Amino acid sequence: MPTPSAQPEVLFVSHGGGPLPLLGDPGHGEMVTCLQQIAGRLRKPSAILVISAHWEESQPSITFASHPPLIYDYYGFPDESYSIEYPAPGEPALAQAVYDALSQSGIEARKDSSRGFDHGLFVPLKLLFPQADIPCVQLSLKSNLNASEHLAIGAALRGLEWENLLVLGSGFSFHNMKAFFAAETDESRRLNSAFEQWLHETCTSAALTEAERAERLVHWSSAPGARFCHPREEHLLPLHVCYGIAQAPCAEPFALNILHKRASMYLWPAALASA
Repeated sequence: MPTPSAQPEVLFVSHGGGPLPLLGDPGHGEMVTCLQQIAGRLRKPSAILVISAHWEESQPSITFASHPPLIYDYYGFPDESYSIEYPAPGEPALAQAVYDALSQSGIEARKDSSRGFDHGLFVPLKLLFPQADIPCVQLSLKSNLNASEHLAIGAALRGLEWENLLVLGSGFSFHNMKAFFAAETDESRRLNSAFEQWLHETCTSAALTEAERAERLVHWSSAPGARFCHPREEHLLPLHVCYGIAQAPCAEPFALNILHKRASMYLWPAALASA
């Protein structure tokens, strides 16, 4: 019967605004439903590698702790936001494998035995895998926010051998904080829609070669609406790492609204190999 190959499942999620998806906020209702639907499509992984938009370092950094604490890296939310629990263990062996895969591709990485899990990890995973029984490792972005380098990080992780791994890119396909709190206009809707259309085509179109797809992602800022949707690109770059691993059209895109903005998520399921 089929058994999971060493190829990971790869998922990019738009993780919403801080802890609000876990607090019943109506602006995140579609997001919660979407993640619950995605959870039904995923095999239960043996471990999860998370690339979070909320961790930037000068070089890729990896959590090495066996039991990382949670980091409540948001401000001004209700008291209950700071008592959310997600006691997933770390996985130092996976962390070492990530470190080795990056090193073998000439990417100098850093081991971090003290850092905990930020909300880019525990918010989506509490919705996807609420039991918190799957070991997790976090990988940072590079603070230079260079698109090509994040594609290269993903490509290096293609050499990672870990059976039944889920790689989760946790960001947001729309992340303009001022626009979230401003009145909607025809122009803001047009720019939001234009970028989402471009991103969907980039991630899914079988008419693109992989070289063309990568080139579009490198030059993402020239896409229509790009800098309106991402004044700063840290919430988009987890997608670049995901694509660097997958290097194929996304098989399952998900379109939704979060906080009254169009957003998207992308899943690359793992192939199953015959036993």
